[in-house]
Amino acid sequence: MEIPIEDQAATEAFALGEFEALGFMAAPIGLVITENRVIRACNTAFADMFGYRVADLRDQSFAMLYASQLEFVQIRDKGVKDLREKNRYWDERIMARADGSQFWCRVRGRTFTRDDPLMHAVWSFADLSDLRPVQPLTPRERQVVMMLGEGDTSKEIARKLTLSHRTVELHRASLLKKYNASNVAQLLVALGGLPRAQI
Repeated sequence: MEIPIEDQAATEAFALGEFEALGFMAAPIGLVITENRVIRACNTAFADMFGYRVADLRDQSFAMLYASQLEFVQIRDKGVKDLREKNRYWDERIMARADGSQFWCRVRGRTFTRDDPLMHAVWSFADLSDLRPVQPLTPRERQVVMMLGEGDTSKEIARKLTLSHRTVELHRASLLKKYNASNVAQLLVALGGLPRAQI
């Protein structure tokens, strides 16, 4: 009987005492180590979640895992303050698979360089597809919905996104109409739950 490659690798790792490496690669949740938002190492669960092989992701920019370049750029500083102050951060965001399909995932992170949190960091990713299906929204609508879910007012959203208050109100009204919701709480329920950013 032939032993599967993964079983052979585990047997060899145990024989050599390489438990940390084995734990990283075989963890049942997506794990990734980054340097300035470039993937330096990731495990099998992470690669599988996004529809790639581990080797395809090494030394690649995280930009390839976002629905658009705009979303990759705009999420850059989200959580930096919390990583610097408390060295822990998590949120829920929409990411993109290799086939272009989008999905919600929960992201948790810690940094190795608190003065420059994105220089060296470790992250975990959990696929939330079964709990929260992605609704067809534009990148800007997704931003507005995430911020509404975090409790931001239209004025706060406008300031953070450097938009006019009126523009945010138009997005908000359009979303309420599109999902037949009379308030933000109903909108968030219609969209499959509350996008959150927490410490």
